[in-house]
Amino acid sequence: MKLKVSCLITILTLLGCTEKNKTFTTGEISILPQPVSVVLAEESFLFKEGQSIHTTSKEQQNAANNLKDFILADAGINLALDENSAAIHFEKSETVAPEAYELLVTPKKITIKANDAAGYFYGVQTIKQLISKETSEKSKTAKYVVPSVAIEDNPRFKWRAYMLDESRYFHGEAFVKQMLDQMALLKMNIFHWHLVDDAGWRIEIKKYPLLTEVGAFRTDSEIGTWKSGKTSGEPHGGFYTQEQIKNIVAYAAERNITVVPEIEMPGHSSAAIAAYTWLGTAGVDIDVPVKFGRLYDNYDVTKPEVVQFIKDVLLEVFELFPSEVIHIGGDEVGYKVWEDTKHVQEYMKEYSIKTPADLQIQFTNDISRFIESHGRRMMGWNEIMGKNIHQGFEEKKDDKEAETELAKNVVVHFWKGDLALAQDAAKKGYGIVNSLHSNTYLDYSHKSITLEKAYNFNPIPEGLEAEYHKNIYGLGCQMWSEWTPTNADIERQTFPRIAAYAEVGWTQLENKNYESFKVALKKMQKHWDVLGINSFKDYEKIEAELKTK
Repeated sequence: MKLKVSCLITILTLLGCTEKNKTFTTGEISILPQPVSVVLAEESFLFKEGQSIHTTSKEQQNAANNLKDFILADAGINLALDENSAAIHFEKSETVAPEAYELLVTPKKITIKANDAAGYFYGVQTIKQLISKETSEKSKTAKYVVPSVAIEDNPRFKWRAYMLDESRYFHGEAFVKQMLDQMALLKMNIFHWHLVDDAGWRIEIKKYPLLTEVGAFRTDSEIGTWKSGKTSGEPHGGFYTQEQIKNIVAYAAERNITVVPEIEMPGHSSAAIAAYTWLGTAGVDIDVPVKFGRLYDNYDVTKPEVVQFIKDVLLEVFELFPSEVIHIGGDEVGYKVWEDTKHVQEYMKEYSIKTPADLQIQFTNDISRFIESHGRRMMGWNEIMGKNIHQGFEEKKDDKEAETELAKNVVVHFWKGDLALAQDAAKKGYGIVNSLHSNTYLDYSHKSITLEKAYNFNPIPEGLEAEYHKNIYGLGCQMWSEWTPTNADIERQTFPRIAAYAEVGWTQLENKNYESFKVALKKMQKHWDVLGINSFKDYEKIEAELKTK
């Protein structure tokens, strides 16, 4: 971040300032993620009763209301919305890029310039972080001031995601909204919502009510770690009604966050098969699994009625989620059940499908065309490309790779395998979101992925030619919840690393500095403490221990 101290003497003189507010030093300015440039001037802007906010469009009003609500809650000051003269101005600027903003604060006026709703909103998030509560010995009344600054800012990547897995454990509407609030403050714009998996089906589908009546509940839960042999001894369940989902999607949209749902297919489908046995390949009645991990059965994608079921579900998903992108999972599909089932093998022979991997791609391409026909775009984990990235696992070591090509209008969510696979996909024109598990999985311990390691992650694979960088959309950080049953557990794993990933997604490489980031993080930690968020505090201790080994 380029941070300079300058004296805007001419501006201050013209404004006729008499009562001078505090002048801030560079060390008192902290913004996460760090902006492109910050120029610090003398004095500061004071929020006070009677001030108003000037807007001329609905896009500006949403950001203005966000600021208005924040100031009322934090400072008890009610700012009016006024289309005439005002202390806070939102201005349209055709020269500002999407999601970018320019912020100018003087002792008498705050001006936010942008070209879209996102830019106005992000300008407000920066103001929130700049606000300082000042008290003096003479007066017990606190003053809420913003340092005089000129800021220019724009994101490095367009995809800055946080994923919450709610299939393993249901966390609830209030918790999701808290996460959306913190994402918004950090200028993250994609909430990847993992709603469907073996362990639970969390989204109401009206055409298939048993998905939630049966699939959203299990009798027990494995605890501790993989194959621990221990269980909680308690049932678990829950799901979101369609009305709740609409409410959450609207809440996210007000914060410039797109909710991208993940509806797993054709594997990780046990909860659905528990509800409707005919969806499975094996034809065996099962319960929603108590144990986590890879499980035996898949959707029987050779049956037209199963494929129609999936499309029926997606039709209701389209109605609930305006997101352009719909995530279909596609990871960790166990092929043995397809290999062992006579009618599946006959189907593959009839249609000259050589391997189960080709069968999966044929199905995936069909779903991709269906999603595209409804004006959307499919996304899936990188197994959907037909490469065997699990060769170290006994059940996958002999899997042959597919010869069928994945449809081009697909976003490939890279999470595992040689980075050369991500490079190759980018060169072939696929959109890539890089979520390499060894660098972005929040369920991993703070020793496995330290705060510094998270901060230093670069979504663009090393060696990828510059002409293909545009195909790397950005990154996601994933909060898988097998071993984090409570909201406090999720918070401990997410915070503060989410702030590091936010800066990875937003801040230009030349402006990144880990030591400066940690300084800014201290202020953000205080904000989380006030909210009662269970943020992990010992990251510096862990990093020091690892460096001495």
